[in-house]
Amino acid sequence: MPVIGVINQKGGVGKTTTAINLAAHLATRRNVLLVDLDPQANATSGLGLLPASSVYDVLSGRTSARQSILKARQRNLSLLASSADLAGAALELDASTENLRLLSRALMGVRPNYDFIVLDAPPSFGALTLNALAAADHLVVPVQCEYYALEGIAGMMDTIDRVRQSLNAGVNVLGLLLTMADSRTRLSQQVEENVREHFGTLVFDTVIPRSVRLAEAPSHGLPIFEYAAQSAGALAYAALGEEVIDRVAKA
Repeated sequence: MPVIGVINQKGGVGKTTTAINLAAHLATRRNVLLVDLDPQANATSGLGLLPASSVYDVLSGRTSARQSILKARQRNLSLLASSADLAGAALELDASTENLRLLSRALMGVRPNYDFIVLDAPPSFGALTLNALAAADHLVVPVQCEYYALEGIAGMMDTIDRVRQSLNAGVNVLGLLLTMADSRTRLSQQVEENVREHFGTLVFDTVIPRSVRLAEAPSHGLPIFEYAAQSAGALAYAALGEEVIDRVAKA
């Protein structure tokens, strides 16, 4: 039951879109839990759910993960939701090792119930993202096809190395995912070429296109497969899901 963190310290790179749609594709094959660790709660609203309790209540000890998990409309997909209260948790938690392993401990009781757990971490390196890094076995790092992409990846890799040394020695970068690609522009092509040149097979073969359908789906509370199943975005995330399954099996 691997835990996969979708991580990037930069916002607007398709992180939550990736977490939702990766989880949704995996749920066509396996039993999956999506954990929304972002106080913006976009993964929660993107599945059209209104939680009575959230991951904040779990981290603060008010309830257990098992009691707080919701069933999504899609078969085999469940959610541990976020809420605005989670912003308070990010301020309340200090950087002690004990606090940075709260999520890992909270998930221990439910891990046997799922084949995959997908974590949507916030776009920062505060206590919530460090909790995700401490709990994760594997990381998927979305990389937007933009000018400063390589600089952002370098910072991410440095942080992950520090986490390995101090918090979670076993965390593994499953792959870098190129997102919001526009094959019509030279910039997207150059970014892809540069990232693949520097990181080789660490980069997923799948590239996620810039897509109106992907942008619209969350407003309907649906993964892309239920909103526009034959769209380019749906086909790309299905391909990513298969790559993830294959890489986890080989890890």
